[in-house]
Amino acid sequence: MQRKAYVPGAAVLLAALLAACTGGSGSGGRATDPKAGSTTSAAAPQPGKYRTLADACGAVGHDTLDSLLPGLKQIADQEQRDKAYQGEAALTYNNDRRSGCRWKAESPDATDHLFVDFERVVSYDNTVSDDDAAHQVYVTKELAAHLPEPGAGAGASSGSSSSSGSSSSPGGGSGSGSSASPSAAGASGSSKPSASASGSPSGSPSVTGTPADLQPRTLDDLGDEAFIDDQLSTAQQRTVTVVFRTSNVIVTIEYDEQPTTPGTTPSSKDMQDKARKLAGQLAGSLG
Repeated sequence: MQRKAYVPGAAVLLAALLAACTGGSGSGGRATDPKAGSTTSAAAPQPGKYRTLADACGAVGHDTLDSLLPGLKQIADQEQRDKAYQGEAALTYNNDRRSGCRWKAESPDATDHLFVDFERVVSYDNTVSDDDAAHQVYVTKELAAHLPEPGAGAGASSGSSSSSGSSSSPGGGSGSGSSASPSAAGASGSSKPSASASGSPSGSPSVTGTPADLQPRTLDDLGDEAFIDDQLSTAQQRTVTVVFRTSNVIVTIEYDEQPTTPGTTPSSKDMQDKARKLAGQLAGSLG
């Protein structure tokens, strides 16, 4: 019997046709992935803008310190004055995650304290960005401040001061703000009054009598989100706190003044203006 000649081209064509029949989609003969559409890979959250932190003790200039703490330039001894300008660094175990500094100065009229805290939030949840984690930490602090409702009268009371307990203990219990569970951050400051490391009053605070435009409130012109808190203790010690977030960094400023003369009340407007000016400077330096 005469065998048929083997035609390589025909075999290749047959193989191609079989592949088209088994792998085709039935619409134009294009092959489809049977898993297509069943799962989608979401883009990984973007890391925060900031990877490091500035040194808090070097973040405030001498002129600004002179304005907030008039007693500094009145220190007679040059060595002691230089040391007072340098401030006291807050305890931290990672300078790229937390950096804080406090200053104190006494003058004939009052004793002033300033505390500045930088916190860089890092999310360990691969579905949550650093910025979103920082936002959660910020919201916890704002809620802890119990800001009055917008439009509240001048006699309204915020009921509680800001979460200075969490911001004034860098590397301590509030460190959860830099962890995978940012919702826990600031919890230690949710029930004021409690004395902060910067010398905030431990008495029950009140803002009774403060004009409406100086009441504790959110701020629209500072960072991505911000608020200011203003509390006056029964001992007439006023504490102004500014907290703002820029990307994944949260900055807390606590500025308080205790008058020397009994019955004297520190100016709310003056202290708020100084604290907000410092906040603007720090926000600019972060950028």
